[in-house]
Amino acid sequence: MRYSEMHLPTGREIPSDAEVVSNQLMIRAGMIRKLTSGIYSYLPLGYRVIRKVEQIIREEMNRAGAQEVHMPMVQPAELWQESGRWTHYGKELLRFRDRNDREYCLGPTHEEVITDLVRHDIKTYRQLPCNLYQIQTKFRDEVRPRFGVMRCREFGMKDAYSFDADEAGAEKSYEKMFDAYNRIFRRCGLNFRPVEADSGSIGGSFSHEFMVMAESGEDSVVFCEKCDYAANMEKAEIPAPQEGATEQKEALPMQSVETPGVRTIEEVSTFMEVGPEQIVKTLIFNADGKPVAVLIRGDHEVNEIKVKNYLGATQLELADDDMIFAATGAPRGFAGAVGIKVRVIADYCVMNLANLVTGANRDGYHLKNVNIGRDFNVASWADLRVAQQGDPCPRCRGRVRVARGIEVGHVFKLGTKYSQAMKAAYLDKDGKEKIMIMGCYGIGVGRTVAACIEQHHDRDGIIWPMTLAPYTVIVTPVNINEADVMKASEDIYAGLLAAGAEVILDDRDERAGVKFKDADLIGIPLRIVVGARNLAQGKVELKIRKTGESRLIAADDIVARAVEIISSETQETG
Repeated sequence: MRYSEMHLPTGREIPSDAEVVSNQLMIRAGMIRKLTSGIYSYLPLGYRVIRKVEQIIREEMNRAGAQEVHMPMVQPAELWQESGRWTHYGKELLRFRDRNDREYCLGPTHEEVITDLVRHDIKTYRQLPCNLYQIQTKFRDEVRPRFGVMRCREFGMKDAYSFDADEAGAEKSYEKMFDAYNRIFRRCGLNFRPVEADSGSIGGSFSHEFMVMAESGEDSVVFCEKCDYAANMEKAEIPAPQEGATEQKEALPMQSVETPGVRTIEEVSTFMEVGPEQIVKTLIFNADGKPVAVLIRGDHEVNEIKVKNYLGATQLELADDDMIFAATGAPRGFAGAVGIKVRVIADYCVMNLANLVTGANRDGYHLKNVNIGRDFNVASWADLRVAQQGDPCPRCRGRVRVARGIEVGHVFKLGTKYSQAMKAAYLDKDGKEKIMIMGCYGIGVGRTVAACIEQHHDRDGIIWPMTLAPYTVIVTPVNINEADVMKASEDIYAGLLAAGAEVILDDRDERAGVKFKDADLIGIPLRIVVGARNLAQGKVELKIRKTGESRLIAADDIVARAVEIISSETQETG
């Protein structure tokens, strides 16, 4: 492609509303343009990268035995009502009515549609297993779109759905997709980790997120330094303390202490002259309309996902002032477990504590030297808190670390959540009707591109891995007005095209410095610079974007050398 014929509007200024590097560079490199909040157009350069990611996905999905389909983005409300998600999905589901007053939504995902499709076509065990996928536009009405294409409202996604006759088959399908995802993200040149995750609104019994490690990531990843355990922050487990892990203390007499205006952990810690680890927070939650008290150490944070899953609640939120007063007899900020009128569950971190400080269920008072068993009882113990750096690993008891990551893929074991609700059944070998076992597997295509930029950039611009680069080589004549320089550049350009390379000829009448800055900004892996001085010696300069290394190569050999590098780096990530 000749640069002079390309629509490639690069820019030098950092956009004022672009919060992260990937968004800044995608705009500056002429890859995307914002239409409205959370909705973007992909320009030619950006769309070439999108298509590169899609091609890698297609190759690996096909290799794993999945078949490509294409389903409608507009979905009827009846299917979502049948699955039970129409009322539970939330405001991210964009609902609308057609001219006949029928209700629809823009698909944020396609579990209902694919289940409806399969239940009409698959009738017996002989047609299973089946894995169907698509690469298609989704819409989720995000409350706060941000970070460019990493969290937008309209986005491209690969979603696959497996259907199996039994749990053993579903496990095999899950493993195939798990392995395929590892291959996809390796081929994209990403440093990533598969981590255990909560299934969220999709549902199901088990899932993994694929997290690209980056400081700008929205999510926290917890991983062990000694074994291969890794999980996102919502899912990260903390094991129960081992017996005898904490030295037993003599139980002191409980005291009521007046604490006027003292509500926060910091205020209580200062006033009572104790560390926050000796304070126990009593949080009142509304779980499906019923109050429940959750106890957690003062220096820890409760994990609401864990609480919700432990209780088996459909809806969970912090209780309002009326529910708190009904449960404790006191206003917010003074709740405690002693004398409380609701079920009490506690995090493992409270288990071995003695002589605690808690709220007194009385306005302006706290209790000192509170002890479990003597002063109150706990109905059940569980892992209910947010993991922290240095916590014990739930697998090997080593220590975990916390890092930032960007979610680019998610695989779910759905079980029968949708197939049961929507009666997706088949006849087994004995002619008995059974429900299909499902799996669901998604990749954010645009997020993958943005995550790649977050990992691969420097102060000059993007540094594309060879497999995702929109073009692999750019030929840059220093001065297009010098006939020898342009002839050599045209010959190299033609040679690279003939060899199958994706190449740009920068034939603009611009200063060399401008051309070099644009080449670095858009991140082309190899730059061939043709200048009169080197050409007089029969050589051209080869600049490698990733390392900054420059080499002088014989002009007659440059095409073969460039093709060799492209092939070698592509195979490394294949």
